[in-house]
Amino acid sequence: MNILMLSSTFPYPPTRGGTQVRTFNLLKYLQRNHAVTLVTQQEADVTNDEIAALREFVDNLVIFQRPPDVTGGTFSKIQRFATFLRQGTPPSVLNRYSSEMQNWISESTFQGKFDVITCEHSVNEIYIQPDVQKQVRTVVNIHSSVYGTCRQQLETSISENTWRDKINLPLLRRYESNYCSKFSQIVVTTAEDKIQIQEFNPQGEITIIPNGVDLVTFPYRTSDPGGNRLVFIGAMDNLANIDAVCFFVREVLPEIQKNYPNTTFDIVGSRPVSEVVALQNQPGVTVTGRVPSMVDYLHKSTICIVSMRTGYGIKNKTLEAMAAGVPVVGSDRGLEGLEVNSANVPLRALRANTPQEYITAITQLFQNPQLREELSINARQFIESEFTWESAARRYEEVCLGNNHS
Repeated sequence: MNILMLSSTFPYPPTRGGTQVRTFNLLKYLQRNHAVTLVTQQEADVTNDEIAALREFVDNLVIFQRPPDVTGGTFSKIQRFATFLRQGTPPSVLNRYSSEMQNWISESTFQGKFDVITCEHSVNEIYIQPDVQKQVRTVVNIHSSVYGTCRQQLETSISENTWRDKINLPLLRRYESNYCSKFSQIVVTTAEDKIQIQEFNPQGEITIIPNGVDLVTFPYRTSDPGGNRLVFIGAMDNLANIDAVCFFVREVLPEIQKNYPNTTFDIVGSRPVSEVVALQNQPGVTVTGRVPSMVDYLHKSTICIVSMRTGYGIKNKTLEAMAAGVPVVGSDRGLEGLEVNSANVPLRALRANTPQEYITAITQLFQNPQLREELSINARQFIESEFTWESAARRYEEVCLGNNHS
């Protein structure tokens, strides 16, 4: 097949964030058997070396400059909201829109150059005209529901701007419902997202394809370091991650340190915002920023904390920690889409949502090396059997071919 993949996010290196990881690993697999053209945007921090490296993985790499971020005062915000109200497309999608990129895509589609077009992340749906699916197969790979995420942030009171999000919520519902109808195939990462999207598009073909882990990049650790070292991994300019570490440092860590005074908490990930950097003022907390190797920090840690209170979809950070053999204590959001502690499966992680549940789970693991080993072994086996990129990409290829059975 000739496949056109659209990703306004530059998907290299695949350690930049969840969107990049998923996009890169799917295209790496697809290009083995198909001719892949990737259309993407270059952000300011993308280097020539990274562009050259990405070229090796596709037949054709087409790069447009990312439009400058829209800033401005209150009047500018009101204008953007009025556009959202009128056109139905959120500012976060319009901000990345490139008319040059649109022209290239429309022209290539009109000329019949591609058998299938995939939108890697729903933000790229804007480039698909409503009638395109009559000419070519169209797939949208929804990493998480924008409506579901906004609703959840309001429910958990972590919204950056509650007033704005309450107004946006019905508009996001309308937006998600409208764009889903443009696609021959919809891909989501979890059963929860499928339920959410099915509500908008009862007739749509929706396939669940979870994320995976590169088992070479995240090898199983050779030994349990013991001790009282906690770690959180993830991009630290992401709202859900910011909330997760702030909640943990303020409400859980001080209570753990009463019984285990030498407990440390490493917050490992790129672009930490000032609110996260300020957490270093708390005893035992280190904010690393971007690091050469995430897995080194995982292997040195006693427990990986995934204290998410919002954000739909399977979390790469959870899969990566489990692959590395680090015992995980995570919330319902952090463990979404994963069978880890139900009656009929081996225990693969400990679940916690309230401060007291975190304290209990972490204390159990600090005190019990056998329990740490059990979680470590079971989690790695779980990832090897169900969450490799190879198996995810094979299923994605079936969707692109039209052979899937959702």
